[in-house]
Amino acid sequence: MPATSKPETSAEIRAEILLPTQELRNDLPFYTKVLGMRLDMIYPADDPEVAVLSGHGLRLRIQKGATESPGTLRILTEDPDGFAGGQRHLTAPNGTRIEIDALNPPLVLPQTDHAFVVRRLADQAPWIIGRAGMHYRDLVPSRLGGAMIASHIRIPDGGPVPDMVHFHRVGFQLIFCIKGWVDVVYEDQGGPIRLQAGDCFIQPPEIRHRVLEASDGIEVIEIGVPAEHVTEIDHEMTLPTPHLRPDREWQGQQFVFNRGSEGEFVPCRLPGFVARDTTIHDNTRGVASVKVLRPDGSSAPWTRHNGDILFTFVMAGELTLEGKGKDPYRLSPGDAFVIPPGMATRYSTSTHDLELLEVSLPGNPATTFL
Repeated sequence: MPATSKPETSAEIRAEILLPTQELRNDLPFYTKVLGMRLDMIYPADDPEVAVLSGHGLRLRIQKGATESPGTLRILTEDPDGFAGGQRHLTAPNGTRIEIDALNPPLVLPQTDHAFVVRRLADQAPWIIGRAGMHYRDLVPSRLGGAMIASHIRIPDGGPVPDMVHFHRVGFQLIFCIKGWVDVVYEDQGGPIRLQAGDCFIQPPEIRHRVLEASDGIEVIEIGVPAEHVTEIDHEMTLPTPHLRPDREWQGQQFVFNRGSEGEFVPCRLPGFVARDTTIHDNTRGVASVKVLRPDGSSAPWTRHNGDILFTFVMAGELTLEGKGKDPYRLSPGDAFVIPPGMATRYSTSTHDLELLEVSLPGNPATTFL
């Protein structure tokens, strides 16, 4: 009977990166002694032209006379200052550039570039197709110098979402549902959770999660700090996890699932408005506060805040946003604005059905009345 071969497993596959060289004997000491790689194969014995090395999750094939570009290798290590004598940029004899960097670099929060920003849905900013096929609309194009990103996200066609278990290297991240529903599963928080209009999640830094399914026309507002942050796929974790740990903290923040239907509206920092708190201020230890504002029927005065970032999204109704030295803006659902600290503003001629999503960092900024 003819022999049959079994399918290769991922552990048996040997993928290599091909790099050129003019003189192999010059490269071997650099890759083995300086970079700490292991020589696995070399041939022919009398005048070697090919060497295969492995290390740092790489398998390299260095071949004499190959026509490929020398390329760049990035090596990530927990001790970049102790690797390769502390050098961060090297060039191998074969011309390959080597970059040494930290495996887990610290999160850098850029200083806020304050600006008065108004973004209208009627301006028809483009919707960009992003991760997992979701549509993104940028609500703060300047991103305040990289300090934050605010996205209006929608999934036009509901059903299962082609997502993977992943996490974000962030300082703060909010998901607030304004339309429809979405099912998400989170590390150590039990089974799938359905987020509906008016509900919100706080995704603490690096909590593993996966989007499972969404309704037709689901829309959420996502706030991320800083604006540019890394999303990593976790190929090992399976969700849901076996342990339920609702009080667990990630870098000082707890997971928050706040149901809009359970909130109570009370007087807030702005006269003329009442607010529903989402408990995010307490569960992030003051990193941020997230509130839903509604008019209480009385007149709103001119005010200033002394926080850092104050972002607002119009979920329902209309209002006129007035700013000292600025033309007034009549705003409606889908519009967003950012008020810099120290700028005098007033919310006037609000409709009775007005509903605002207000996000402040740090939380609960002091407000003065003029």
